[in-house]
Amino acid sequence: MPLKDSNHPQARPPLQAVPNSHRQSVSGMTGLGSPAVNGKSTLPVSPYAPRIANITENAWVYQKVLLVHGTIGDPSHHSVDGNLSVTRLDDGFPPTSWPVADSHFKALVYLQPGPNKIRFDFSSPKLPNSSSSNPIHASHLTVHMLPANNAPPLQLAIVLAKDSPETFDSVPARIEREGNGLETAVRKFRMAAYLWQAFTAEQMWRNKLGRRVFRFEEEWVPGTSNQRDRDNGTLRSEARIHIIRSDKTVAEIRDLELAQQNEVASMKGDLYGIAAEAINQYFKPLGGHKQYVSVLMLDTQWGTETKVVRGHTALGGNDGDSLQLAIFGSHCLQSYPTSFEEVVPAFTDCTPTDLDSVTNNCNQAGSSWETANVGIGAHLHETGHLFGCPHQENGVMLRDYLTLNRSFVTREAYCTRTKSKGGLVLQADECGWHRLDCLRFRAHPCFRLPNDPPMNADDSVHAFPVESGNVVVMAATGIAFIELLADDEDFCRKWIEYPIENGPVQRQLTLNDRELRERLPETKRKGRLRVSVKSHGGGALDIDDFKKLCSKESSFKLTPGPLGKTAYRGKALGNSAMQGDVLQEVVFDSAVKQNLVLSRVILYHENAVNGIEFVYDDDSTQLFGKREGKEGGDTFEFGMSPC
Repeated sequence: MPLKDSNHPQARPPLQAVPNSHRQSVSGMTGLGSPAVNGKSTLPVSPYAPRIANITENAWVYQKVLLVHGTIGDPSHHSVDGNLSVTRLDDGFPPTSWPVADSHFKALVYLQPGPNKIRFDFSSPKLPNSSSSNPIHASHLTVHMLPANNAPPLQLAIVLAKDSPETFDSVPARIEREGNGLETAVRKFRMAAYLWQAFTAEQMWRNKLGRRVFRFEEEWVPGTSNQRDRDNGTLRSEARIHIIRSDKTVAEIRDLELAQQNEVASMKGDLYGIAAEAINQYFKPLGGHKQYVSVLMLDTQWGTETKVVRGHTALGGNDGDSLQLAIFGSHCLQSYPTSFEEVVPAFTDCTPTDLDSVTNNCNQAGSSWETANVGIGAHLHETGHLFGCPHQENGVMLRDYLTLNRSFVTREAYCTRTKSKGGLVLQADECGWHRLDCLRFRAHPCFRLPNDPPMNADDSVHAFPVESGNVVVMAATGIAFIELLADDEDFCRKWIEYPIENGPVQRQLTLNDRELRERLPETKRKGRLRVSVKSHGGGALDIDDFKKLCSKESSFKLTPGPLGKTAYRGKALGNSAMQGDVLQEVVFDSAVKQNLVLSRVILYHENAVNGIEFVYDDDSTQLFGKREGKEGGDTFEFGMSPC
């Protein structure tokens, strides 16, 4: 089922304090390389050579856009502002410039399959030789990119009405400068998706789960990621944006009764169904083959009179067994960047929101850069739901995406939402995916790497109570982590991890009620304990009351006496119950009477099983269900062959 999001602003995390500036040169510091393009340079390495902190020489990555961060030399010895230029030595992508604040920088690097040789140049008007044709404050990095074509892609789609004008809300000045048509929407949505990808890959690496990330289906089209491609008409393999026509009209999509932000709307969730129907008709997913699709609804419109955003719903989840879907409106799209050159300007643009043309979404988007945060971040939040993530106590799946900009800039602008003037933003100030989200991604098929071993098709998890109040949990793919939730908790705050990177796969574990409760805060140990067991194959088993599962209610005696046999009811027992079903248990007589042998089974059925009859060698029988359906049923003999 899709998960619905209400909109409550969160308190802004404090910014990193800016250290005192010491702008003198320091000699003898080691950088990452030299300014030479080919071969080794005999020049001394500059103390202001950029140092990349989050990736090493000859590292392998699996996405098109890489987020890097680092420092200019050692910030503890000197602090300097300036610009970082990122250049591909093969000129396969034009150089891009990124601001440096107090010796810290963040930059995006466009990668192509194979080795990518990159030069990072620092320049500052306060340093000598910064404007020379052969800058000396330089470092080099080689990164290998291998597309993860063994993983299903995250599809990107723009859904529009059958009579759509193919435009989105934008202020007149922007319409004049860049347009607000379908082509512009494609460029902006594609760039937002690249930011999602770069951000998520970096978060997975920080969580020590490898450089895993979802991939996109690509197509050979005129490049949109930089201005030079657009000017020259250069063809490039870019993320594909599917353009999908709904069979609904603009009026139907913009119906106030469908608007999520209309408090009295009677059909708030129906827009999700409209999008799902259009997606299913377009992709025609086969049973058992999932499509993962994140949708931008183009015909969203801000009602200047009603003060309601029409044609927008923020939802993510599943629609049946074959579609994982996230949808979001286009009401923030005007503030998105269209290319690498526009990323920093988009996240620092303090232009006030013009309510005559566009919305201040939930009063969290009072300026252009805040609008970009809300749109790109909230759509990523819904895409998290698409991947199976619930709401968390912090991170993207709460609403920390209101500070998504901090992952791409080093200095934050004035914020109208918090009335704070901004300042230096470092890694500690950024938002992120919650650790539990990253663990889910680790097991998700969309995050598989080319060198991952084949995964067992059975992703299921099973639980069986055993003696002494214990529960045995089993998973063919191995148990990845276990979530523990007290009775009154909305978010998981305690969990147990079973990583496979540094140890064997845990396919079977014994859990004890007392030991699990000791992991909870003391004030929460006496109530109901909920446990969710996750497998490395992406499967899950939820135990709503762990104590009840391992209590006497889950067991019964097969034979009397202190040495009698005991049977246990597994967690799956009764899960398939439907309305009108009658609870029934059958204990094989052969399990109690040693002299009985099961000789045949009779199956009563039509299109579904109505009953099963067990027949023993003395012609006694036991019936599970009813003798209905095909007359006489189908018989399966267990006769023994002569020796």
